[in-house]
Order: sequence, then C-alpha cells, then structure tokens
Amino acid sequence: MFLDIGFWGVQLLNALQFSMLLFLLSVGLTVIFGLMNFVNLAHGSLYALGAFAGWTLAHASGSYWVALAFAPLVTAVVGGLLYVTLIDRLRSAGPMNQVLVTFGLIFVLLDVFRFAWGDFALGIDAPSLLAGTISVGGEAYPVYRLFIIALGLFVMAALWLVLERTNVGAMIRAGVDNGDMAACLGMNVEGVFFVVFCVGCALAGLAGVVAAPILSVYPGMGIEFLIPTLIVVVIGGLGSLRGAIAGALLVGMLQTFGKVIAPHLASMMVYVLLAGVLILRPQGLFPAKSAG
Repeated sequence: MFLDIGFWGVQLLNALQFSMLLFLLSVGLTVIFGLMNFVNLAHGSLYALGAFAGWTLAHASGSYWVALAFAPLVTAVVGGLLYVTLIDRLRSAGPMNQVLVTFGLIFVLLDVFRFAWGDFALGIDAPSLLAGTISVGGEAYPVYRLFIIALGLFVMAALWLVLERTNVGAMIRAGVDNGDMAACLGMNVEGVFFVVFCVGCALAGLAGVVAAPILSVYPGMGIEFLIPTLIVVVIGGLGSLRGAIAGALLVGMLQTFGKVIAPHLASMMVYVLLAGVLILRPQGLFPAKSAG
C-alpha cells in the first residue's frame, strides 16, 4: 500500500476535496469574524440548510443543477433574515451572548430540519455528467469529487479577484482592518457587513448542496462540520482569505492522510496542530488585521 502511487494519488485528491469543502464553509465565517467581530456558531446549520434546500430543489425540479444554482440563494435569504432579526441586535451584546444565542440557534434549526425533512439521511444523486469515474494510477476515482475540487478552486480564485482587485474588496479589507476609520472616510460599513454576511451564508449553502451527493443530507451534518471549520478559522487567522485557504488545506491534508497513516491519532493530530499554532502564533497564520 505504501508504495502504491495510485493509492496515494487518490488520497491526495480526497484531501483536496475535503479541503475545498472546509474552505467554502470557513471563508465566509472567517470574514464575518474579522469584519463584524461576531461569533456565529450557527454557521454550520446554514451549511445543513443549503443541503436540505438542495435536496428539495433537486427532487422538485429533477435537476441537480437547479439545486446547485438556487440552494445558495435560499441560504443567503435565510441568512439575511437572521441578520436583520437577530444577528444585528447581538453585535454589541458581547461575545458570550453571541456564543450562547447562536449555540441555541443550532438546536432550533436542528429541530426545524427534523420537523421539515425528518430525522433520517436523504440523498441527492450526482448529475449524469459527473457520475462516472476516471483512473488515477490504476485506481478508480469519482468525477464528481474532481468537480468539488474544481469548484472550490474557482470560488477561491473569484474571491481573490474580488477582494484584491475591486473597490468592493478594498472596502471589505478596510472594514476588517479598521471599521471605525473606514466609516469616518464615508464607507457604508453597515451595508458591507450585511452583504458579506449574506455572501458567507451563500457559500455555506453552496458547500452543503455540493457535499450532499457524497455525504448525504441529515439534520446533524452542520454540527459535525462546525468544529473543523472553527479550527480552520483559528489556524488561518480572522478575516483572511489566505488564512482560510491555508487552514483548510492544512486541516484537510492532516485529517485525510492521518486516517491512512495513523488512524487512531488522526483526530488528535488536528488539535495538536491547533495548539501549536495558538502557542507559536496566536493571531493565526495569516491574520487580516494589522498588528497595531
């Protein structure tokens, strides 16, 4: 096994695929943390909402592509409603209140999912265009997983272009670095907060509908991904696209290869990495905020 190039090629692709899912989940959360200084533990529930919305749309329309296009929009709308009715009111309440309320929101949404869709796993079939396999060193590998990798890389490139090459990106970076100063310079900080929050929710929904054909859809799926997503955010650094990329790749690679090399230690290795980063670089690898 250890000399099988095909086996290791498959593991590398699995690690990249898992990393892309973590990236889609964590990039919205880390920018929300960095820009709004808001602890939203219910972000994983929006990932589950995207998966359930995708399942509903796919079965209603008979097309996975309809689900892929509209499930993130449904999640963004729900996220916007949560922002207007709850999140915005909690921004000045302090981190403890934010943690308690959004933690409670996890279980509220969990019961909503159970009531609406039942307490059992649902499935979405991958589209026929992506249903086949390719050979990787003699090993069969699903084309759909390659699609997830390609989609994650596309979103990564698109976000980099927006954040680094547009005025909107400059406004977001300014808000992350010093929101008060940006407001004094005439920037509509509140509008930027709202848009970024909705985009982060849409990316969580995108991750959910993309993950559905390989992980199935069930009420607790958001809770399962919450801890790895928070670890990615802490390792990468708040508000940073580079941090989300680096954290997702590190956690994805470590968990995937750890389960192959040392399965009994794989889960612990991620927390060892987290502890090491917190000790050596508590602000994360690529924090967006300036040192001052």
